[in-house]
Amino acid sequence: MNYPLTSQNGAPVSDDQNSLSAGERGPLLLQDWHLIEKLAHFNRERIPERVVHAKGTGVYGTFTLTKDLSDYTIAEHFIGEGKQTETFVRFSTVGGEMGSADAERDPRGFGLRFYTKRGNHDIVGNNTPTFFLRDGIKFPDFIHTQKRNPMTNLKDPQAMWDFWSLNPEAMHQVTVLMSDRGIPANYRQMHGYGSHTFSFWNAKGERFWVKFHFKSLQGVANLTNEQADMLKGIDPDSSQRDMVAAIEDGNFPCWSVNVQIMPEADANSYHINPFDLTKVWPHGDYPLIEIGVLELNRMPQNYFAEVEQVALAPSNLVPGVGASPDKMLQARLFAYADAQRYRIGANYNQLPVNCPHATKANHHQRGGAMAGTVCPLSGSQTGGDASANYGPNTTSAALTESVDFAEPPLRLDGEAARYSRYGQDDYTQAGDLYRLFSEEEKQRLITTISGSLRQASLDVQRRMLEHFIQADSDYGQRIKQALGL
Repeated sequence: MNYPLTSQNGAPVSDDQNSLSAGERGPLLLQDWHLIEKLAHFNRERIPERVVHAKGTGVYGTFTLTKDLSDYTIAEHFIGEGKQTETFVRFSTVGGEMGSADAERDPRGFGLRFYTKRGNHDIVGNNTPTFFLRDGIKFPDFIHTQKRNPMTNLKDPQAMWDFWSLNPEAMHQVTVLMSDRGIPANYRQMHGYGSHTFSFWNAKGERFWVKFHFKSLQGVANLTNEQADMLKGIDPDSSQRDMVAAIEDGNFPCWSVNVQIMPEADANSYHINPFDLTKVWPHGDYPLIEIGVLELNRMPQNYFAEVEQVALAPSNLVPGVGASPDKMLQARLFAYADAQRYRIGANYNQLPVNCPHATKANHHQRGGAMAGTVCPLSGSQTGGDASANYGPNTTSAALTESVDFAEPPLRLDGEAARYSRYGQDDYTQAGDLYRLFSEEEKQRLITTISGSLRQASLDVQRRMLEHFIQADSDYGQRIKQALGL
């Protein structure tokens, strides 16, 4: 069936191939509104790319709950064995631009959205359980070291290692990144983590601290440096292509969904800070509890509309799931939603991929780009009742607060101050991880670190060496030998 070509306002277009000109060889006319519309829209086809996680792959799927968690949370998608919830996952690399290769040595983003009956719940994590920092105030500085040098526009090993040498809290994640785990072969064969500590609370008002783990049921596969270098030249979109092929073939990837749960009171006496993003909770103390399966089974129909404009944010929480005193998480609660407002506009949650699919949004927000648009999936409309964009009000459509879903109070202690990192153990878990590696894994780790670190200045090499030695003497001695120090 043929459909008539129209302009954006629906007017039929009689000629889409030739501009309106003053004579056959004359200049063009400003009154050619179709030409102006095409060019003006073309100039605006790109929104600013994400500062981090710029290149990614998005897939829809289903979460099936296999263990009821009503003892721990009132979150409806975690209650009732067998319950299914629609999901969206965006995988990504972190430091590269939109055109970068998928097979870079880089953490991978693992951002998951549950479209629940009480709103969207996002877990925006990585393929690693830890991170380089424990305080979000350092995040812009760290990312600057991962981006291009402002003078040469080249990647900058000196800046990267200089920063890490002055921030020993990064040692655990540096060891992960430079190990065999640093280059996942694709997005299907890697684990995912919420990384941060979040909170659950139940109908009794009891709070629990929780960490999310997503274990690949396809197994884990990683690339060596040599394999990755070859793949980057053959197919820079290797992970995207792998996911598309798997979904089209009906080979739907799955992850077991697991949680670690800590009673609220334990945090006060546990031997590590449970809100420190540079640390893991030992499974011997808080074992994994399998609660369900995540299956990805449907590709988006429009990459730009659904993947480029998906607005995942850790602040998308629902009753029964909350934040924690994790300083990195606290910073991200603001930064992610603010980044989406900058990139897409104030009403970004009205886009189909972002609006709640299983419920309706009702609020008092008004104005801004796209105000008044209706989400086709939920019927939600920006601003709620257009006659009363304020609350409380006495209209027949007045919105009421859901007091039954109030989060229990969190007890606080201590003075408001800027607490430094000093006195915290930045080395034990990094050393423990090193000692878990096989001899072959250790050799590859040392080769990768020394190959990158030798591009930094001698003083930076020596500072880093001290950190490696404190994590594990063998770790440090091997790097010292590899660098010829």
